[in-house]
Amino acid sequence: MTKKADQYSAPQQALGYMFQPRHALYSILKLPEDTTCLLEADDDLDYTNPEEGKLLASLKHKAPGDKLTDLSPDFWKSVRIWATFAEANPNTILETSFFLITTGKVQIGSFLANFVTGSDERKPPDKLTEKAMDVVSKSDATLLKSIHAQLTSMDAKLLEELFSNITIFDCQERIDAIPSKIMALMRAVRHQHRQPVFERLEGWWNDQCVNLMTGKRLEPLVGSEVSEMLAHISEQFREDNLPLDFFDAEPEEGVDPERDNRIFVHQLREIGLKSDRIRRAILDYYRAYEQRSTWARENITITGEVERYDDRLVDEWQRFREVVCEEIEEGSSEEMLRQAGRKIYTDLTSGLKPNLRIRPQVTESYVTVGSYHILANEPTPRVHWHPQFLNRIQNVLEEVEK
Repeated sequence: MTKKADQYSAPQQALGYMFQPRHALYSILKLPEDTTCLLEADDDLDYTNPEEGKLLASLKHKAPGDKLTDLSPDFWKSVRIWATFAEANPNTILETSFFLITTGKVQIGSFLANFVTGSDERKPPDKLTEKAMDVVSKSDATLLKSIHAQLTSMDAKLLEELFSNITIFDCQERIDAIPSKIMALMRAVRHQHRQPVFERLEGWWNDQCVNLMTGKRLEPLVGSEVSEMLAHISEQFREDNLPLDFFDAEPEEGVDPERDNRIFVHQLREIGLKSDRIRRAILDYYRAYEQRSTWARENITITGEVERYDDRLVDEWQRFREVVCEEIEEGSSEEMLRQAGRKIYTDLTSGLKPNLRIRPQVTESYVTVGSYHILANEPTPRVHWHPQFLNRIQNVLEEVEK
């Protein structure tokens, strides 16, 4: 029985940690833009707004069906945190709100029902404090006895102010329901793009939360900052743009220009490219391949758009190749052939022309250059750099067949 309980509590605890930044993102999108947010400061979440003051929120992601009763540790642990804050900041207590945000439900008839948002049962501050002290005093649990002792030692007026500013939000959205709530706030984003926009926004947000809690970021998170990032990400999903996610990505297995035997790499060796340029080509290939796969998986590009883009690249390559190879004759030296191949490759992959972009605002070079390498890597390459590369492949295949 204990083993099963432990197995069940472990994922719940993990969900609790993950619930915190996701709920923070949801909240700050609903709060005024000048709201600042800290995690694990004076409470799980610590919001400050110039007009509304300070808000401390304790978050509890509970197992389905969990109920909060009078002596629920979730409530009293939060009270202990808030009481400690109140004692340290007695002059700001009236401008501070204390929220317990839980996916559990406050039991009907419980003393905690006084604190539930919108409750008609809330008692006056003095009666509320009196009842709270009476409830907690009846427990023999070590935790609650220590909390009772802490509350008893506090100034009576301060204690009343504390309990009068506590609100419980029960039956809140569970962690897996929050994304849809966030996406519902993205009215300026097309419906079909809201999921990938949310994923990118949450990825950025989680990075900022980690930086904040590890000390890499010293300033609190700000609502306006989130709005700016949401707008920035959304702009990548306009008709003239596409999201770019891999501009600094590298393959997990690393890059080895000397041992990579893929066709597009072999082509670059054929025209005499140095190792550094081949390394860059491998990165461009990887980034373009991953990017195109992401667009397809997220259904961001229009049906047939990538295929038409490849056709445009091939057409531009053919036009340029015809001009460069016009001076190539049957008896041209290998060095002249290599020079022609390098010119075709360099001119098409450096200083990229706007007409080579998949969409007008997609300016990252890895998309175009990497796409050329994808075309050059097909079993029968649609793009090749060395003027006689296809003939040499055919000769090799004929030798193998013999």
